[in-house]
Amino acid sequence: MTQRKGEKPTISIQEHMAIDVCPGPIQPIKQISDYFPRYPRGLPPALPHVGPLRSALSTSSASASTTAAAETSASLQATKKDEEPDVEGYDSDDSTTLGTLEFSLLYDQENNALHCTINKAKGLKPMDHNGLSDPYVKLHLLPGASKANKLRTKTLHNTLNPVWNETLTYYGITDEDMVRKTLRISVCDEDKFRHNEFIGETRIPLKKLKPNQTKNFNNCLEKQLPVKTEDKSLEERGRIMISLKYNTQKSCLVVGIIRCAHLAAMDANGFSDPYVKTYLKPDENKKSKHKTAVKKKTLNPEFNEEFCYDIKYADLTKKTLEVTVWDYDIGKSNDFIGGVSLGINANGERLKHWFDCLKNKDKKIERWHTLTNELPGSLND
Repeated sequence: MTQRKGEKPTISIQEHMAIDVCPGPIQPIKQISDYFPRYPRGLPPALPHVGPLRSALSTSSASASTTAAAETSASLQATKKDEEPDVEGYDSDDSTTLGTLEFSLLYDQENNALHCTINKAKGLKPMDHNGLSDPYVKLHLLPGASKANKLRTKTLHNTLNPVWNETLTYYGITDEDMVRKTLRISVCDEDKFRHNEFIGETRIPLKKLKPNQTKNFNNCLEKQLPVKTEDKSLEERGRIMISLKYNTQKSCLVVGIIRCAHLAAMDANGFSDPYVKTYLKPDENKKSKHKTAVKKKTLNPEFNEEFCYDIKYADLTKKTLEVTVWDYDIGKSNDFIGGVSLGINANGERLKHWFDCLKNKDKKIERWHTLTNELPGSLND
C-alpha cells in the first residue's frame, strides 16, 4: 500500500492483533518490611539479605558465606534457647500507650487505716475525640470487691497528664486483710453521655507493705485483668467497729457499737439510713435484741452506743453474738446491709476478738470486722 507524503501510517486490525504487546510475567512487588525487618525483643538481627548483585561473587566467597550462615544460625538457636522470648505475645504497645501512675500507700496499723495517695499520671491513652481524656482513679479491695469498698478521686477534664494529689483512706483494715487482700487501682475516663471508659489498672498485694511505712510507686498501667468470681455470700458490705468487755462487778457482757465504714448504699440517692441490731444467741426468751439509733443519709455512721447482757462468765463459751446492720425505710421493709457473728464457733479475727474478751476481764477490747451479705442465723427484721 502506497503512502502519501504527510500522512500517518495506518495499521489494519489484522496487523494490530498480530503485534505481541505482552510485557512478560508480572514480578511481585517487594514489601517495605523486606528492607526494614522487625525483630522480636531479645533476638539479634539475622544475616543481611543477599541481593542479586552478590550472585556474581566467586565460588569460594559463596562457600564462606554458607559457612558463616550456618554458624550464625547455630548461635541464634542457642540465644533463643536461653532467653525463650514470647514472640507471639510480644507487643511493644501494651505497656507504653496506656500511661503511668504515681501513688503511695501507708498502712496505719494503730488506727487500722490504709491511706492511698494518688499523685499524678503521665501519658494516658486519649479516649475522647479531641485527643484528650477526663480521667479519674477508683480503688477496690480484692477479693470481695463491691460498691461498698470502692473509693474514687475527683475527675480532671481534658488532660493526659492529670495531677490529683488526693488521699483516699480505707478504715477498718486489719492485719488479716493485709495478708490476703490486693489493692486494685484503676484509671478511667468519665463520659457524661456514655458509660465511663476503662483506661488501665495496676494491682498491689497489701502484704508488700510494712506497717507504718510509706511506700512509693510509679507503675505502668496494664490492660484490665479478670476478677475471680467468688461466692456471693462472701460479698463485703462494709466494716464495723465493735467493743467487747466483761464486767465482773455487774456480771454482764458490755457490747459497744462504735462506728461503721464504707457501708453498701441501699437507697437511690447513693446513701443509706443505717442502724445496728445485736443478739446474743441462743436466745430462748427472745429478749436479747438491742437496737441503735438510725443515722440518716450516711455510709460512715458513728453510733457510740453500748448494750449490756446479764450473763454468767462461764456461759459466754456457749454464746454467739450476732450483729447486723440495716437500712431504715419508711413504708416498706428495711433492707439488710450486712452482718457478722462473734463467738466460739467463729474463725479468724472474730474468734480472736471473742477469746481476747474472755481472757481479759474488765478490759474493753475494740476490733474492726468485715460485714458480709450473709444473714447471721437467718434473722428477720
